Amino acid sequence: MIMRLMNLFHTDAYAMDKNDKSRIVSDMTAAPRISLEFFPPKSLKGSFKLWDTVRVLAPLSPEFVSVTYGAGGTTRKLTHEAVTTIGSSFGLDVAAHLTCVDATKAETMEIAESYAAAGVTNIVALRGDPAAGTDKFVPHPDGFASSVELIEALSGTGKFTLRVGAYPDRHPEAPSAVADVDYLKRKIDAGASAAITQFFFEAETFLRFRDLCKKAGITAPIIPGILPIENWSKTRNFAARCGTTVPAWLDEAFDKADRDNRSELLSTALCTELCTELLDEGVEDLHFYTLNTPELTRDVCSALGVTPRVELAEVA
Repeated sequence: MIMRLMNLFHTDAYAMDKNDKSRIVSDMTAAPRISLEFFPPKSLKGSFKLWDTVRVLAPLSPEFVSVTYGAGGTTRKLTHEAVTTIGSSFGLDVAAHLTCVDATKAETMEIAESYAAAGVTNIVALRGDPAAGTDKFVPHPDGFASSVELIEALSGTGKFTLRVGAYPDRHPEAPSAVADVDYLKRKIDAGASAAITQFFFEAETFLRFRDLCKKAGITAPIIPGILPIENWSKTRNFAARCGTTVPAWLDEAFDKADRDNRSELLSTALCTELCTELLDEGVEDLHFYTLNTPELTRDVCSALGVTPRVELAEVA
């Protein structure tokens, strides 16, 4: 299917209406369960963008939404505010990201307890990116040294449902793909109930990782992380920093689409096809990295059969 899409984008015969993107997919399987990731705003403009994004995507009835923590823990307070506001204003089940970066164990657990007090019992527990101005994670002298330690502490409270990160492409600091899987198993054994993966560009990447996890005895759900491509240049650079493999054909595809002013259409088609391949292989849940921009995620979900749920009272 990927090659068929590529051929379509290399010919002028492809004249699909942008308002009829659902025609990209046929013979669909059952619509997936979805979840969404947002990041906390750092400005008034960013706040409006976040709330507009949540407003557009909330009617898709996601299983949960998550709010990131910011590199080096830089948005700790903003994350807390966004999590509690989204939950109270939109009635969504919100999971807060929590990391080990630049905080003592007591400070980290205090943040967790503040979430519990606010009724937020879902946490995405992560080691976190290095603190600002550094290129390597260094634990706080009185902090958690790893995500496993953080998960054990959070699990010990009995108050939280914990999800963790996973890496279909080898994590930049991992010595091997097998080491990534082994570490994921440690996180699950420490108390996590599910994992959400880093984004990837080809279904085979996730499927190989899923097979390795099954072989290692991991039975917890592993939810593929999906990144609709808003800007190929920025996405490519981000992928390089994350260690995500970039297929060469994507450069060619977006070069052609950019020249023809069809990048958005290509992004929607590729993301929809990626999701479709995963669903065909038994995947039931998809986690979308929205980048606080709703249109592509909304369009892909629509093509997958995930549409807004309208109460009868709203149409009476």
